[in-house]
Amino acid sequence: MLLAIPDVLSKEQVASFRATLDGATWVDGRATAGHQSARAKHNVQLAEDDPLSGRLGAVVLDALDRNPLFVSAALPRRVFPPLFNRYAEGQAFGVHVDNAIRVVKGAGVRLRTDLSATLFLSDPEEYDGGELSIEGGFGLQQVKLPAGHMVLYPASSLHRVEPVARGARLASFFWIQSMVRDDADRAVLFDLDQSIQRLAPEHPSAIALTGVYHNLLRRWADV
Repeated sequence: MLLAIPDVLSKEQVASFRATLDGATWVDGRATAGHQSARAKHNVQLAEDDPLSGRLGAVVLDALDRNPLFVSAALPRRVFPPLFNRYAEGQAFGVHVDNAIRVVKGAGVRLRTDLSATLFLSDPEEYDGGELSIEGGFGLQQVKLPAGHMVLYPASSLHRVEPVARGARLASFFWIQSMVRDDADRAVLFDLDQSIQRLAPEHPSAIALTGVYHNLLRRWADV
């Protein structure tokens, strides 16, 4: 399932992030790449242990906790501390697949990457190129969202960031370990949850379908 989630961050939050990142110290983006993907990765990012990354990441995590669409789609068990990257002119990230397991630096916590997320911090008109191209059962999708919007997609997908031809592309990226490992199962639960929410709470079908939802979640959840 590929899902665009609007307004994860407000315009004011995006502006604050951008002002803060203008003075950031960037490092080679290959620091968090696997052996194969490091060959295709050409960008810069904040170091994982940079205090600025931690402060901005905490804001993102708080926003995700309060976003019902994200919670419904991801059913998060753990979220990797958000990272931040920048693609300038000529930079790109070739076709790759994300590592199945990530280790939170300094915490020793291992996280299975069921879902990948990109939270855009630059508006589309600020740069040419830089689309996030994702391949999967839904075909090739090219994603370039407004600042503050996020795309959520299976971490098992082949994907790439197209070369930036003008301007700069700023984003936050991270991974989610879901309570429900299988993407197809998560998609069923998401569709069911969204259908329930469209019904009046007192509708008899809403009560019955809520029971079905929780019985399926009980069957599939790994907590």
